[in-house]
Amino acid sequence: MVYSSRVLALLLAICIAVITTLFLTLFKDANITLLFVAFGISFSVSYILIFIVLEFLIFREINKIYRLMEKLRKKELNKLNKQKSGALNPLEKINEEIFSFAELKQKEIDELRKLEAFRKEFIADVSHELKTPIFAAQGFVHTLLDGAMDDKSVRSKFLKKAAKSLDGLDALVQDLLTLSHIETGQIKMHFENIDLYKLTQEVFEQFEEKADKRDIKFRIEGNPNKIIVYADWQRIFQVMTNLVSNAIKHSHEGGEVVVSFELSKKFVTTHIRDFGEGIPPEHIGRIFERFYRVDKSRSREKGGTGLGLAIVKHILENHHTKAEVESSPGKGSTFSFKLPRIKSDTNEIPEPVKSKQ
Repeated sequence: MVYSSRVLALLLAICIAVITTLFLTLFKDANITLLFVAFGISFSVSYILIFIVLEFLIFREINKIYRLMEKLRKKELNKLNKQKSGALNPLEKINEEIFSFAELKQKEIDELRKLEAFRKEFIADVSHELKTPIFAAQGFVHTLLDGAMDDKSVRSKFLKKAAKSLDGLDALVQDLLTLSHIETGQIKMHFENIDLYKLTQEVFEQFEEKADKRDIKFRIEGNPNKIIVYADWQRIFQVMTNLVSNAIKHSHEGGEVVVSFELSKKFVTTHIRDFGEGIPPEHIGRIFERFYRVDKSRSREKGGTGLGLAIVKHILENHHTKAEVESSPGKGSTFSFKLPRIKSDTNEIPEPVKSKQ
Protein backbone atom coordinates (compact mmCIF):
# COMPACT_ATOMS: atom_id res chain seq x y z
CA MET A 1 0.00 0.00 0.00
CA VAL A 2 2.86 2.39 0.78
CA TYR A 3 4.55 1.53 -2.52
CA SER A 4 1.32 2.16 -4.49
CA SER A 5 0.74 5.54 -2.86
CA ARG A 6 4.31 6.63 -3.59
CA VAL A 7 4.12 5.63 -7.26
CA LEU A 8 0.77 7.35 -7.71
CA ALA A 9 2.01 10.47 -5.92
CA LEU A 10 5.15 10.51 -8.10
CA LEU A 11 3.18 10.23 -11.35
CA LEU A 12 0.67 12.91 -10.37
CA ALA A 13 3.43 15.24 -9.16
CA ILE A 14 5.29 14.88 -12.46
CA CYS A 15 2.10 15.65 -14.39
CA ILE A 16 1.41 18.76 -12.32
CA ALA A 17 5.02 19.93 -12.63
CA VAL A 18 4.97 19.43 -16.43
CA ILE A 19 1.66 21.30 -16.78
CA THR A 20 2.98 24.16 -14.63
CA THR A 21 6.17 24.38 -16.70
CA LEU A 22 4.28 24.31 -20.00
CA PHE A 23 2.00 27.06 -18.74
CA LEU A 24 5.01 29.24 -17.86
CA THR A 25 6.41 28.85 -21.38
CA LEU A 26 3.51 31.00 -22.57
CA PHE A 27 5.18 34.01 -20.93
CA LYS A 28 7.85 35.78 -22.94
CA ASP A 29 10.04 36.47 -19.90
CA ALA A 30 10.29 32.81 -18.97
CA ASN A 31 13.82 31.47 -19.33
CA ILE A 32 15.35 28.02 -18.79
CA THR A 33 16.46 28.77 -15.20
CA LEU A 34 13.01 29.99 -14.22
CA LEU A 35 11.34 26.96 -15.82
CA PHE A 36 13.74 24.60 -14.04
CA VAL A 37 13.13 26.24 -10.65
CA ALA A 38 9.36 26.29 -11.20
CA PHE A 39 9.39 22.59 -12.22
CA GLY A 40 11.43 21.62 -9.13
CA ILE A 41 9.28 23.53 -6.64
CA SER A 42 6.01 22.46 -8.26
CA PHE A 43 7.10 18.80 -8.28
CA SER A 44 8.32 18.86 -4.65
CA VAL A 45 5.23 20.53 -3.21
CA SER A 46 2.83 18.44 -5.32
CA TYR A 47 4.53 15.14 -4.41
CA ILE A 48 4.54 15.87 -0.68
CA LEU A 49 0.90 16.99 -0.61
CA ILE A 50 -0.38 14.10 -2.74
CA PHE A 51 1.64 11.54 -0.75
CA ILE A 52 0.29 12.90 2.56
CA VAL A 53 -3.30 12.77 1.30
CA LEU A 54 -2.98 9.25 -0.12
CA GLU A 55 -0.92 7.68 2.65
CA PHE A 56 -2.28 9.33 5.80
CA LEU A 57 -5.79 10.42 4.92
CA ILE A 58 -7.00 7.59 2.70
CA PHE A 59 -5.10 4.28 2.75
CA ARG A 60 -4.13 4.41 6.41
CA GLU A 61 -7.58 5.36 7.69
CA ILE A 62 -9.28 2.71 5.54
CA ASN A 63 -6.92 0.05 6.95
CA LYS A 64 -7.68 1.25 10.49
CA ILE A 65 -11.40 0.85 9.90
CA TYR A 66 -10.94 -2.68 8.49
CA ARG A 67 -8.79 -3.71 11.47
CA LEU A 68 -11.32 -2.27 13.89
CA MET A 69 -14.21 -4.10 12.21
CA GLU A 70 -12.26 -7.38 12.33
CA LYS A 71 -11.49 -6.98 16.03
CA LEU A 72 -15.11 -6.13 16.83
CA ARG A 73 -16.34 -9.13 14.83
CA LYS A 74 -14.09 -11.53 16.76
CA LYS A 75 -14.95 -9.91 20.08
CA GLU A 76 -18.66 -10.15 19.25
CA LEU A 77 -18.52 -13.89 18.48
CA ASN A 78 -16.44 -14.60 21.60
CA LYS A 79 -18.87 -12.76 23.81
CA LEU A 80 -21.90 -14.52 22.36
CA ASN A 81 -20.22 -17.90 22.85
CA LYS A 82 -19.63 -17.12 26.52
CA GLN A 83 -23.41 -17.01 27.26
CA LYS A 84 -24.47 -19.74 29.67
CA SER A 85 -26.42 -22.56 28.06
CA GLY A 86 -29.31 -24.53 29.49
CA ALA A 87 -31.09 -21.59 31.11
CA LEU A 88 -34.54 -22.42 32.52
CA ASN A 89 -36.13 -19.63 30.50
CA PRO A 90 -34.99 -19.78 26.84
CA LEU A 91 -36.54 -16.36 26.14
CA GLU A 92 -34.32 -14.85 28.82
CA LYS A 93 -31.25 -16.27 27.12
CA ILE A 94 -32.38 -14.89 23.74
CA ASN A 95 -33.00 -11.51 25.36
CA GLU A 96 -29.52 -11.51 26.89
CA GLU A 97 -27.94 -12.39 23.56
CA ILE A 98 -29.90 -9.66 21.76
CA PHE A 99 -28.93 -7.13 24.44
CA SER A 100 -25.27 -8.23 24.24
CA PHE A 101 -25.33 -7.94 20.46
CA ALA A 102 -26.89 -4.46 20.63
CA GLU A 103 -24.35 -3.39 23.24
CA LEU A 104 -21.48 -4.50 21.04
CA LYS A 105 -22.96 -2.73 18.03
CA GLN A 106 -23.27 0.46 20.06
CA LYS A 107 -19.64 0.17 21.08
CA GLU A 108 -18.75 -0.34 17.43
CA ILE A 109 -20.68 2.80 16.49
CA ASP A 110 -18.97 4.76 19.28
CA GLU A 111 -15.54 3.59 18.12
CA LEU A 112 -16.30 4.54 14.52
CA ARG A 113 -17.46 7.97 15.66
CA LYS A 114 -14.21 8.42 17.56
CA LEU A 115 -12.26 7.38 14.47
CA GLU A 116 -14.23 9.82 12.34
CA ALA A 117 -13.62 12.63 14.84
CA PHE A 118 -9.92 11.73 14.93
CA ARG A 119 -9.76 11.66 11.12
CA LYS A 120 -11.37 15.10 10.85
CA GLU A 121 -9.09 16.52 13.54
CA PHE A 122 -6.05 14.96 11.91
CA ILE A 123 -6.95 16.36 8.47
CA ALA A 124 -7.52 19.79 9.98
CA ASP A 125 -4.22 19.68 11.89
CA VAL A 126 -2.16 18.47 8.93
CA SER A 127 -3.79 21.01 6.60
CA HIS A 128 -3.08 23.79 9.07
CA GLU A 129 0.53 22.74 9.57
CA LEU A 130 1.19 22.37 5.83
CA LYS A 131 -0.44 25.68 4.96
CA THR A 132 2.23 27.98 6.36
CA PRO A 133 5.34 26.62 4.55
CA ILE A 134 3.41 26.00 1.34
CA PHE A 135 1.95 29.52 1.21
CA ALA A 136 5.36 30.98 2.04
CA ALA A 137 7.11 29.09 -0.77
CA GLN A 138 4.25 29.92 -3.12
CA GLY A 139 4.57 33.62 -2.32
CA PHE A 140 8.31 33.68 -3.00
CA VAL A 141 7.88 31.83 -6.31
CA HIS A 142 5.10 34.16 -7.49
CA THR A 143 7.23 37.16 -6.58
CA LEU A 144 10.00 35.77 -8.77
CA LEU A 145 7.54 35.15 -11.59
CA ASP A 146 6.29 38.73 -11.35
CA GLY A 147 9.69 40.09 -12.34
CA ALA A 148 12.02 39.69 -9.38
CA MET A 149 13.86 36.93 -11.28
CA ASP A 150 15.83 39.53 -13.25
CA ASP A 151 17.57 40.89 -10.14
CA LYS A 152 20.27 38.36 -9.13
CA SER A 153 20.45 39.44 -5.48
CA VAL A 154 16.66 39.34 -5.05
CA ARG A 155 16.44 36.04 -6.94
CA SER A 156 19.02 34.38 -4.69
CA LYS A 157 17.37 35.76 -1.52
CA PHE A 158 13.88 34.58 -2.47
CA LEU A 159 15.05 31.16 -3.65
CA LYS A 160 16.77 30.63 -0.30
CA LYS A 161 13.58 31.61 1.53
CA ALA A 162 11.52 29.27 -0.64
CA ALA A 163 14.04 26.47 0.02
CA LYS A 164 13.82 27.13 3.79
CA SER A 165 10.03 26.85 3.66
CA LEU A 166 10.30 23.57 1.76
CA ASP A 167 12.86 22.30 4.32
CA GLY A 168 10.30 22.99 7.04
CA LEU A 169 7.71 21.12 5.01
CA ASP A 170 10.10 18.19 4.62
CA ALA A 171 10.77 18.12 8.40
CA LEU A 172 7.02 17.95 9.05
CA VAL A 173 6.57 15.09 6.59
CA GLN A 174 9.54 13.19 8.03
CA ASP A 175 8.12 13.51 11.57
CA LEU A 176 4.72 12.34 10.32
CA LEU A 177 6.33 9.33 8.66
CA THR A 178 8.39 8.52 11.77
CA LEU A 179 5.30 8.70 13.96
CA SER A 180 3.32 6.57 11.51
CA HIS A 181 6.05 3.92 11.28
CA ILE A 182 6.43 3.69 15.06
CA GLU A 183 2.66 3.41 15.58
CA THR A 184 2.31 0.69 12.94
CA GLY A 185 5.36 -1.24 14.14
CA GLN A 186 7.37 -0.70 10.95
CA ILE A 187 10.28 0.66 13.01
CA LYS A 188 11.79 -2.08 15.15
CA MET A 189 13.73 -1.34 18.32
CA HIS A 190 17.33 -2.59 18.45
CA PHE A 191 18.10 -3.04 22.14
CA GLU A 192 21.67 -3.07 23.39
CA ASN A 193 23.79 -1.76 26.26
CA ILE A 194 24.31 1.98 25.67
CA ASP A 195 26.07 4.76 27.56
CA LEU A 196 23.41 7.34 28.40
CA TYR A 197 26.00 9.83 29.64
CA LYS A 198 27.88 9.76 26.33
CA LEU A 199 24.60 9.98 24.40
CA THR A 200 23.63 13.10 26.36
CA GLN A 201 26.97 14.73 25.59
CA GLU A 202 26.42 14.10 21.88
CA VAL A 203 22.94 15.64 22.05
CA PHE A 204 24.38 18.72 23.77
CA GLU A 205 27.06 19.03 21.08
CA GLN A 206 24.33 18.96 18.44
CA PHE A 207 22.61 22.00 19.98
CA GLU A 208 25.68 24.05 20.97
CA GLU A 209 25.26 26.63 18.21
CA LYS A 210 21.52 26.99 18.81
CA ALA A 211 22.05 27.41 22.57
CA ASP A 212 24.90 29.91 22.13
CA LYS A 213 22.64 32.22 20.13
CA ARG A 214 20.41 32.59 23.19
CA ASP A 215 23.22 32.32 25.77
CA ILE A 216 21.77 29.09 27.18
CA LYS A 217 24.16 26.83 29.09
CA PHE A 218 24.12 23.02 29.21
CA ARG A 219 25.00 21.08 32.32
CA ILE A 220 25.04 17.41 33.37
CA GLU A 221 24.45 17.38 37.11
CA GLY A 222 26.96 15.43 39.12
CA ASN A 223 29.87 13.57 37.56
CA PRO A 224 28.51 10.16 36.53
CA ASN A 225 31.05 9.58 33.67
CA LYS A 226 29.28 6.41 32.56
CA ILE A 227 25.61 5.41 32.74
CA ILE A 228 24.85 2.07 31.05
CA VAL A 229 21.23 1.24 30.18
CA TYR A 230 19.51 -1.33 27.98
CA ALA A 231 17.82 0.54 25.12
CA ASP A 232 17.85 1.48 21.43
CA TRP A 233 20.62 4.10 20.97
CA GLN A 234 19.11 5.76 17.90
CA ARG A 235 15.61 6.07 19.35
CA ILE A 236 16.72 7.25 22.80
CA PHE A 237 18.97 9.76 21.02
CA GLN A 238 15.81 10.97 19.26
CA VAL A 239 13.99 11.18 22.61
CA MET A 240 16.79 13.22 24.19
CA THR A 241 17.07 15.41 21.07
CA ASN A 242 13.38 16.29 21.18
CA LEU A 243 13.35 16.93 24.94
CA VAL A 244 16.53 19.05 24.93
CA SER A 245 15.28 20.96 21.88
CA ASN A 246 12.02 21.72 23.70
CA ALA A 247 13.93 22.81 26.79
CA ILE A 248 15.96 25.28 24.71
CA LYS A 249 12.86 26.68 22.98
CA HIS A 250 11.04 27.32 26.23
CA SER A 251 14.01 28.63 28.24
CA HIS A 252 14.65 32.32 28.82
CA GLU A 253 17.73 33.88 27.26
CA GLY A 254 20.74 33.36 29.51
CA GLY A 255 19.06 30.31 31.06
CA GLU A 256 20.23 26.77 31.64
CA VAL A 257 19.26 23.24 30.59
CA VAL A 258 20.22 20.58 33.14
CA VAL A 259 20.26 16.81 32.68
CA SER A 260 20.56 14.59 35.74
CA PHE A 261 20.49 10.83 36.31
CA GLU A 262 18.80 9.15 39.26
CA LEU A 263 20.24 5.67 39.80
CA SER A 264 18.50 2.85 41.61
CA LYS A 265 19.44 -0.82 41.79
CA LYS A 266 17.56 -1.75 38.59
CA PHE A 267 16.75 1.50 36.80
CA VAL A 268 18.11 4.84 35.65
CA THR A 269 15.73 7.79 35.60
CA THR A 270 16.81 10.63 33.32
CA HIS A 271 15.62 14.16 34.11
CA ILE A 272 15.75 17.02 31.59
CA ARG A 273 15.09 20.35 33.31
CA ASP A 274 14.72 23.92 32.09
CA PHE A 275 14.03 27.10 34.03
CA GLY A 276 11.80 28.79 31.46
CA GLU A 277 8.15 29.63 31.03
CA GLY A 278 6.71 26.35 32.32
CA ILE A 279 3.42 24.65 31.43
CA PRO A 280 0.02 25.54 32.94
CA PRO A 281 -1.52 22.55 34.83
CA GLU A 282 -4.55 22.35 32.52
CA HIS A 283 -2.30 21.63 29.52
CA ILE A 284 0.02 18.98 30.98
CA GLY A 285 -2.37 16.11 30.22
CA ARG A 286 -2.38 16.92 26.49
CA ILE A 287 1.17 17.98 25.62
CA PHE A 288 2.04 14.51 24.24
CA GLU A 289 -0.76 14.70 21.67
CA ARG A 290 0.34 15.33 18.08
CA PHE A 291 0.19 19.00 17.02
CA TYR A 292 -0.91 20.12 20.51
CA ARG A 293 0.60 23.45 21.52
CA VAL A 294 0.12 25.30 24.80
CA ASP A 295 0.39 28.70 23.11
CA LYS A 296 -0.09 28.19 19.38
CA SER A 297 0.98 31.66 18.26
CA ARG A 298 4.20 31.71 20.31
CA SER A 299 5.00 28.05 19.58
CA ARG A 300 4.90 28.63 15.83
CA GLU A 301 7.33 31.51 16.18
CA LYS A 302 9.79 29.16 17.90
CA GLY A 303 9.55 26.58 15.13
CA GLY A 304 9.08 22.84 15.37
CA THR A 305 6.52 20.49 13.85
CA GLY A 306 4.33 19.95 16.92
CA LEU A 307 5.11 16.21 16.78
CA GLY A 308 8.23 16.00 18.95
CA LEU A 309 6.56 14.97 22.21
CA ALA A 310 4.21 12.57 20.43
CA ILE A 311 7.28 10.82 18.97
CA VAL A 312 8.88 10.76 22.45
CA LYS A 313 5.74 9.15 23.87
CA HIS A 314 5.63 6.35 21.29
CA ILE A 315 9.37 5.58 21.43
CA LEU A 316 9.26 5.26 25.21
CA GLU A 317 6.15 3.09 25.04
CA ASN A 318 8.15 0.75 22.79
CA HIS A 319 10.74 0.68 25.60
CA HIS A 320 7.95 -0.33 28.04
CA THR A 321 8.17 2.97 29.86
CA LYS A 322 6.74 6.47 29.59
CA ALA A 323 7.62 10.13 29.85
CA GLU A 324 6.56 12.09 32.91
CA VAL A 325 6.52 15.86 33.39
CA GLU A 326 6.49 18.25 36.31
CA SER A 327 6.07 21.94 35.63
CA SER A 328 5.28 25.26 37.25
CA PRO A 329 4.35 28.33 35.16
CA GLY A 330 7.21 30.81 35.23
CA LYS A 331 9.61 28.37 36.93
CA GLY A 332 10.30 25.79 34.24
CA SER A 333 9.63 22.13 33.47
CA THR A 334 11.23 18.76 34.14
CA PHE A 335 10.69 15.81 31.80
CA SER A 336 11.82 12.38 32.92
CA PHE A 337 11.82 8.75 31.81
CA LYS A 338 13.07 5.46 33.23
CA LEU A 339 15.23 2.79 31.55
CA PRO A 340 16.67 -0.53 32.81
CA ARG A 341 20.14 -0.12 34.32
CA ILE A 342 23.13 -2.28 33.41
CA LYS A 343 26.10 -2.50 35.76
CA SER A 344 29.24 -1.50 33.86
CA ASP A 345 31.03 -4.74 34.74
CA THR A 346 28.28 -7.07 33.44
CA ASN A 347 26.51 -7.78 30.16
CA GLU A 348 23.24 -8.93 31.65
CA ILE A 349 19.94 -8.15 29.95
CA PRO A 350 17.54 -6.66 32.51
CA GLU A 351 13.82 -7.10 32.84
CA PRO A 352 11.78 -4.47 30.98
CA VAL A 353 10.45 -1.44 32.82
CA LYS A 354 6.93 -1.90 34.14
CA SER A 355 5.15 1.41 33.71
CA LYS A 356 2.43 2.39 36.10
CA GLN A 357 -0.92 2.70 34.38
